[in-house]
Amino acid sequence: MRLFTGIDLPEDVRERLERLLMHLRPAAHLKWSPVYNLHVTLKFIGEWPEEKLPQLEAALRSIAPRAEIPVEVKSLGWFPNAHHPRVFWAGVLGGDALAALARDTDDVVSPLGIPKEDRAFTAHLTLARIKEAVPLQALRGAIEQLESVEFGNFLADRFYLFRSQPGPAGSIYTKLSEYPFRAK
Repeated sequence: MRLFTGIDLPEDVRERLERLLMHLRPAAHLKWSPVYNLHVTLKFIGEWPEEKLPQLEAALRSIAPRAEIPVEVKSLGWFPNAHHPRVFWAGVLGGDALAALARDTDDVVSPLGIPKEDRAFTAHLTLARIKEAVPLQALRGAIEQLESVEFGNFLADRFYLFRSQPGPAGSIYTKLSEYPFRAK
């Protein structure tokens, strides 16, 4: 199973991003993310044996309780940079609390043999992937014409363990388990 942990988006933020993508998709031939797949990745786990799922879920349940995290979705950008982009993203601001959750997730799964991240956590939503050089002038122009690049905010109070399954129209993400920030 191919797995990752992440935070899901509320419907109002998802709707604003859908309107954005409907406006931008015609401007460039990219591998656009379906809006229903958008999420904030906390930790990419990768391939994981199904028979070891209980150990992984127990490790994730061991993350210390915490307060809700205020999250804001705003701005657009490119990874690794605007000159040679591979990813077009929307920014996610969650401050130190969101970075701490990502770090804590990394810490509890590393004893299971899952490598720790070697890059700093950069919260974002992957809107599109750029596999090969394509003209981006029209897309850049469409972005410049946007009235706003603020897509909403919400209080994150849980994260999920997701399964990613490749499909003909792109990956299908399924929530396997839920991890509320506060014990019930």
